[in-house]
Amino acid sequence: MSQPGRPHDLPGSLDEATQQQLIQEIGRLIVRSLPPGWREATVEYRALGDHQELVAQLIAPNGTAVPLAAPPEAAELFTRLRRGMYQPDRGTWVSALYRLERPGSYTVDFNGDYEPNWRTAPPPAAFADELSRFPRPAAATPAWLAPGPAAQLRTAEVFDDSGRPITERPELDPAELEPIADYLERAPIVLAARSYDTDRLDPNRSPAVPMTFHTDGSWVWPGAVGYYLRQHGVAPEADLVAHIRGRGFRVPEVAEPVREQAVALITGEQRA
Repeated sequence: MSQPGRPHDLPGSLDEATQQQLIQEIGRLIVRSLPPGWREATVEYRALGDHQELVAQLIAPNGTAVPLAAPPEAAELFTRLRRGMYQPDRGTWVSALYRLERPGSYTVDFNGDYEPNWRTAPPPAAFADELSRFPRPAAATPAWLAPGPAAQLRTAEVFDDSGRPITERPELDPAELEPIADYLERAPIVLAARSYDTDRLDPNRSPAVPMTFHTDGSWVWPGAVGYYLRQHGVAPEADLVAHIRGRGFRVPEVAEPVREQAVALITGEQRA
């Protein structure tokens, strides 16, 4: 069994010769699991994030497909192959169809663009997980795999209608102030200006409020949120605080398409 952290487990780490060796190893494993007298069989592996499916069929002479128990060890080999075939400019495949014909003919078709015909739909988290593990540029991300509309990203409110920071919010537990501020500041910056804004609670200070925007893939917030929390103890809105707590104060990986949607949301608001 492969162990995480070995060089061959790194995304995109398999050269073509090793890929072919692994494909042949999968074929031998499948053949050993087929019943005597088989003539044709197919095995399809489908994966998205942690969601996996392995479906095998015997093809009768009249073309009828008969369900077959697939060797579970094949899933591990397919997983390693999928990881090793990753390419930064296109991601990796999400399904592989292995066809075998007696006595020794086989083909393998890899699909990285179209949504597989799932037996069970992957959970919503699998889509974001897929893009975090195997990032793709937006141009290579099909619509079915892309994150939802930018409107689904929540934007943190910072200022009231008069332009002053909103301070009438539930106070934070002092033990949470530092980890929440760290989370707000460590989340990826998707838009930034070179200048700083004036501290609207202490205008006599030199401008020091970062004119940045961050996202964690669920929320978008300006750098002012972290600044006013750290400098003045101004808590973020309660829903954002609850979200950060729910994540255990750990910033997740944010895929490039999600970052681009966050920018679209920010710039759209700025144009409004």
